[in-house]
Amino acid sequence: MYSTVPMVTVLALMALMPLLSGAVDIHQVRQLAAKNNVTCVLVFGDSSVDPGNNNRLLTPMKGNFPPYGQDFFDRRPTGRFTNGKLATDFIAEAIGYTKIIPAFLDPNLKPIYLPHGVSFASAASGYDDLTANLSNVLPVSKQLEYLKHYKLHLSRLVGAKKAQNIVRNAIFVLSMGTNDFLQNYYLEPTRPKQFTVDQYQNFLASRMFEDIKEMNRLGATRVVVVGVPPLGCIPLVKTLTGQNTCVESYNQAALSFNAKIKEKLAILKKTIGIKDAYVDCYGVIQNAINNPKNLVSTNRIRETLRFLGLMETSKGCCGSGTIEYGDTCRGMTTCADPSKYAFWDAVHPTEKMYRIIADRAIQSLNEALID
Repeated sequence: MYSTVPMVTVLALMALMPLLSGAVDIHQVRQLAAKNNVTCVLVFGDSSVDPGNNNRLLTPMKGNFPPYGQDFFDRRPTGRFTNGKLATDFIAEAIGYTKIIPAFLDPNLKPIYLPHGVSFASAASGYDDLTANLSNVLPVSKQLEYLKHYKLHLSRLVGAKKAQNIVRNAIFVLSMGTNDFLQNYYLEPTRPKQFTVDQYQNFLASRMFEDIKEMNRLGATRVVVVGVPPLGCIPLVKTLTGQNTCVESYNQAALSFNAKIKEKLAILKKTIGIKDAYVDCYGVIQNAINNPKNLVSTNRIRETLRFLGLMETSKGCCGSGTIEYGDTCRGMTTCADPSKYAFWDAVHPTEKMYRIIADRAIQSLNEALID
C-alpha cells in the first residue's frame, strides 16, 4: 500500500527527527567540551540573545516586565524577550558550566561568574550599526568594546594568562539580522535609497565578516552564527502585511541572506582558520510552522507533534498574539500553555522554541567545533 503522506511532509519529518528523538546527548556534549577545553559562551546580537543588557539603556526596547519571564526562575522578568530561557542559556547549560548566560551590564553580576560566560547582546541591534542607532541600543561595535572591558575584568580576576585561555577557548555566538530587515530596511527610508535588497544583504554579510575578524583579533577561535528566521512567518509581519500565510518575499530575503552568511563563514575558515558553525534557525522554525498544517493525516504524525509539543505556530502567546511585543505586551494576558506555542509574542519565540533551536545549535557545535 502506498503512503498518503506527501513527500514534502516526509522530508520535513526527516529534518526534525534528530530533535524529536532526543539526539542531543548532554553527557556526550560535556565530554567533548571538556576534551576540547571549551571554557564558556560569549554572546553578541539582538533580542534573540539579550538576557537584559537593554535594561541599562535609555531605550523603549525592553522586556523586563510581566508577562515576560513568567516561566523563568521565580517567575522573574529579566529582560529576556520570552517566557523563560533563551537558546544561549540552554547551550551554556548543556556545556555544563552555568545554567544561564547573564547580561554583561547587569549591575548584580558578580565577578566570579565572568569565567562562565556573558552576553553583550542588545535587543533591536543588528549587523548594521544604523539599526541599533534607530532604537538607541548597542551596535556590534559597542558590544565588541564591552568584550574588551570583559577581558580586563577577567584578567584582574584570574590573571592575564588564564583570561587569554578562557577567551581563546570560548564559544562566540552571533545571533542577529532580523532587525536589519524588519526595523530598518523595510521600515526606514535610508537604506532602501542606498541599496537594493540583494545589495543590502551583501552589506550585512560584509559587516558580519568584519565583526568576526575583529573578534578573532580579540582572541576568538570558535564562532557560531545563527541564521535569520523565516521573516515572513513572524506573526507581526503577517499582521502588518495583511496576510494569513507567510510572506514569501520576506522569507526569500532571509534565505538569500543566510546563504551569504554561510559563504562568508567559508571564507573566514580558509583565510584566518577560525572554526565556525552555522545554526539553521530558518529551517528549524519553518519546520515547526509547516508541520502542524501538513502533518495531521495520520495518528503517527499526531504523536510526533505531541512529542514536539507545538500546536500553535501562527500567533504568539501574549495578548492577541498578532501584534503585541515589547512594551505593547506589558501586563497582557497570555495563553494557558506557552509550551504549545512557537511564538511568545508577535515577534519572539517561546522558551520551548528556543530549546529546539538550542538543540540544533548543539548538534552544529558537535559537528563543526568540538568533534
